Amino acid sequence: MQNQVSATAAALDLIGTLQAEYGPIMFHQSGGCCDGSSPMCYAQGDFIVGDQDVCLGEIGGAPVYISASQYDVWKHTELIIDVVPGRGGMFSLDNGREVRFLTRSKVCVAPPFAAG
Repeated sequence: MQNQVSATAAALDLIGTLQAEYGPIMFHQSGGCCDGSSPMCYAQGDFIVGDQDVCLGEIGGAPVYISASQYDVWKHTELIIDVVPGRGGMFSLDNGREVRFLTRSKVCVAPPFAAG
């Protein structure tokens, strides 16, 4: 599988902080209407990955999944996980902090990645 996700230095720093506090973590990017650009961060095992979810790769040792329907929309992009000021989603481990994760994207120049 080719990695279709990357992270900024700020995101990798926050990932390290969360891993030190919670142990292994994972991300899920849904296509929800409200926080669609905010990936949800969970302790591994606290979120059940669906059979149709696509693993985009790993950032800082944390796997990143996306819903299949959202993957169909974003399959021509690389997702870049960043950190911005604000509060995270209600169930995300970054909630209650002064910063939150945010998904940015850039168009891939290569053919779309295969789901996997």
